[in-house]
Amino acid sequence: MEAIIKNVNDIDVFYDKDRDVLYISFGKVREADDSELTSDDLVVRYRKGKIIGVTVLEFSKRISSKKLETAKVPATA
Repeated sequence: MEAIIKNVNDIDVFYDKDRDVLYISFGKVREADDSELTSDDLVVRYRKGKIIGVTVLEFSKRISSKKLETAKVPATA
């Protein structure tokens, strides 16, 4: 599977600090109709067989705390 991104502005990123989850959506944020949990705790979200996003569980364990504090990840709802 692949995700086709026509414009970098079509990537939406949201970090939920309380749940320690990073959400990355490709294109307009929309509900998935299928998903797959990978062996490294990533959830790949699909809609009509195409990847529409990735959810990174336990994100803070994957990045140093200093980088996490200084990261400028735009929050969207």
